[in-house]
Amino acid sequence: MEKITEQSGLYRHLEQMPTGTILRNINREDQKVALAVEQVIPQITTLVDAVFNKMNRGGRLFYTGAGTSGRLGILDASECPPTFGVPKHLVVGLIAGGDKAIRNATEHVEDDRQQGWLDLKQLNVQSRDMVIGISASGTTPYVVAALQSCQENGIATGCITNNPKTPLADFADYPIVVDTGEEFVSGSTRMKAGTAQKMVLNMISTAVMIRLGHVLDNKMVDMQLNNAKLMERATKMLMGFLNISEQEAKVALKSKGSVRAVLEHSGIKQITK
Repeated sequence: MEKITEQSGLYRHLEQMPTGTILRNINREDQKVALAVEQVIPQITTLVDAVFNKMNRGGRLFYTGAGTSGRLGILDASECPPTFGVPKHLVVGLIAGGDKAIRNATEHVEDDRQQGWLDLKQLNVQSRDMVIGISASGTTPYVVAALQSCQENGIATGCITNNPKTPLADFADYPIVVDTGEEFVSGSTRMKAGTAQKMVLNMISTAVMIRLGHVLDNKMVDMQLNNAKLMERATKMLMGFLNISEQEAKVALKSKGSVRAVLEHSGIKQITK
């Protein structure tokens, strides 16, 4: 199978380019990514609805990947608790090689066809959960075999890949194939392919969390108030929602502990435009 992401880039003799030319050409290629993602919004919609239905019934969302793809899944998963106030076990990112691979490249571990499923089983993955495999090539053994095992065990699967007609998509109930074309540096899928994956992951987690009720109006009312910046943001939210003073908002936050708790105490269950 010829992989688009492995084809020779459109630009030649990069080493001879001035810095400004390198940057403009990278930017030119990056502009293609959003358009490629736009083409698959119907597929993303279907996957988001499926994830929502699972999580609304008590299921979890798992991301599994290797290298850049694995790190991006972990990034998205790790940002859900502070942003949306959900438990850290609700969205889980797995990477070939485990936590060590987050900071240090351990490329060989992605070829292990057993470990992806073993990692999921260690977390007691069940039929009520959703597992999304992430792989630019669509052929990463760690990810492909994990999705195959999921399907064999009645667990719903999705995928994000950047090549058409891949084994990964074959084992995904909800495949998303974002054709980002050749990379500026040939085969360096941390670039356009990785950017596309990050965009799709943002869309999935954000849309699901909105549908689960963790956003009111356009505000993160369930965010964890762990620093001064977030406390200030929460204070401004309450001032706007309840038309109260800054001091009143701070007192209410200190008393109730969260934006949502203050709003519910004030009788506001849902914020609409």
